[in-house]
Amino acid sequence: MFDIEEELKKLPSRPGVYIMHDKNDTIIYVGKAISLKNRVRQYFQSSRNLGIKKEQMVEQIARFEYIITDSELEALVLECNLIKEHRPKYNTMLKDDKTYPFIKVTVGEEFPRVLFARRMKKDKSKYYGPYTSSGAVKDVIELTRKLYRLRSCARVLPRDIGKERPCLYYHIKQCDAPCQGYISKEAYREQVNQVLDFLNGNHKVILKELEEKMYKASEEMNFEEAAQYRDLMQSVEKISERQKITDQHGDDRDVAAIAADQEDAVAQVFFIRDGKLIGRDHFYMKIAQGDSRSSILSSFLKQFYAGTPFIPREIMVQEEIEDQELIEEWLEKRRGRKVKILVPKKGTKEKLVELAYQNAQMVLRQDKEKIKREEGRTIGAVKEIADLLGIKDIYRMEAYDISNISGFQSVGSMVVYEKGKPKRSDYRKFRIKWVKGPNDYASMEEVLTRRFVHGLDEQEAREKENLEQDYGSFNRFPDLILMDGGRGQVNIALDVLQKLNLKIPVCGMVKDDHHRTRGLYFNNQEISIDKDSEGFKLITRVQDEAHRFAIEYHRSLRSKGQVHSLLEDIPGVGPARRKALMKHYKGLEGIRDATVEELSQIESMNERAARQVYDFFHKEKEEKEDPAVELPDTM
Repeated sequence: MFDIEEELKKLPSRPGVYIMHDKNDTIIYVGKAISLKNRVRQYFQSSRNLGIKKEQMVEQIARFEYIITDSELEALVLECNLIKEHRPKYNTMLKDDKTYPFIKVTVGEEFPRVLFARRMKKDKSKYYGPYTSSGAVKDVIELTRKLYRLRSCARVLPRDIGKERPCLYYHIKQCDAPCQGYISKEAYREQVNQVLDFLNGNHKVILKELEEKMYKASEEMNFEEAAQYRDLMQSVEKISERQKITDQHGDDRDVAAIAADQEDAVAQVFFIRDGKLIGRDHFYMKIAQGDSRSSILSSFLKQFYAGTPFIPREIMVQEEIEDQELIEEWLEKRRGRKVKILVPKKGTKEKLVELAYQNAQMVLRQDKEKIKREEGRTIGAVKEIADLLGIKDIYRMEAYDISNISGFQSVGSMVVYEKGKPKRSDYRKFRIKWVKGPNDYASMEEVLTRRFVHGLDEQEAREKENLEQDYGSFNRFPDLILMDGGRGQVNIALDVLQKLNLKIPVCGMVKDDHHRTRGLYFNNQEISIDKDSEGFKLITRVQDEAHRFAIEYHRSLRSKGQVHSLLEDIPGVGPARRKALMKHYKGLEGIRDATVEELSQIESMNERAARQVYDFFHKEKEEKEDPAVELPDTM
């Protein structure tokens, strides 16, 4: 159980990002702080004055987590990345990347330029940033042009050398006119290298030069010029705050670091997708005394990437690991493309690994017992289920449910759990298209057929195009399918899988007469499960989540207009009677639950019309409940 008061005491006085979760573990808010301890505590103080929106949000907070950073600027960029990835309910959504500009150096050109850019592209250029001040970026670009005299024109060189006269920048000594051949390619490239050295963090030379010019201008009573140099120094200092949170190369990579004590270890993994840090996860590990950090890290990588469906191009770690070449070879076979395990020694990559290590240390120090409990609730619970069913490994589970009112507006839900945790980005909703009336079996058959046919089509398309498997798309199949029901629902699923030539274990979640989970149906027999076990609790959570997701979708589709259009299908119920029914009952549930006598008492309704309304809602329901519906066992 997450104790908010206890967790508030553990908050560090460091910059970072905090992530608020509701009771369903959905991320509802992401924020940044220069001091996590001070900022997060404010939400739970009795004297808080947060405004109506955030007051409502605080009431829904069930737990929070946080990621420490080295500066408020890094926290700001990480906050932006996480908001775009998770789209929390109570965050104001950012529309694009315009808040965070980059400096772009077109090193792919023979005579490179230094440009202002809003987005990183996968081209041959080098990108620096993102930065929070576009004014500072423009100032620094202008400064590099003045100091290193690089071109800013769009001429294609060397093709256009000598075709036009040099521009104004040459005459004011801010460009060496490579367009006229006044500077060699080698000399120009040397100036570019100095700019790259500056952007890579060597600011001391320029800052010292600007400081000398500022004092000289001040001594000569030229205060306006001195102020300009002072402002340039401030812009350089803003740019000097290096960014680790967004990667310049725009690649997919993971960053893994281990913190360990005598008996326990915590592995922290940062997930960088398309150059942006979009999330993290940590894992508790039980270790033996004397285990080296290298061996622990090696063991973790093998276990983690044996289960995860996505393997990035690069994995950055804090030190060389055992069997590194062998693990790289294994990962390449799983990914289908080259995978490199790197140990960064300097620069932003090394600092990012250090940041992951700092987060792992904090988790190990403060949350070790909580992680142990969480591992039991998730990974431990999945292992219990796997052992109970005799399945070797379960990473991904998918559960399905059908929701309708007497068969009308039927919908299906698919919820996904990976490593015992809900993966909401993979949840899917299905509006039943092929089935008329209240037939849960046929509706489930439609949902499963559409889901797996779609997945097979995606797999075929990716094989043809030689693309990697997308993380979270339909082509990722489950290791176990959980059906909301017993024998009938399980056999429907097995029949669909057999027709598609798929072999995936299917397990039914059986409920008792009080609609509470009582056991599992697997391989033609009902298996009892200890109701106090974590495995049973996980099954119950999965079943409740599948039902909740289906019901929420169904409710979103029900409106007065849709109910009114449904009543149009009832013989003998015209506009006046439809209006009277809607006025009296306000919704479909009331009409469905009414008796013939109650319906006949409504204005403009007679007994014959009331009987037609009642039969419309109950005749097919009775057919659905007919116990004669039986499906043969199919393995």
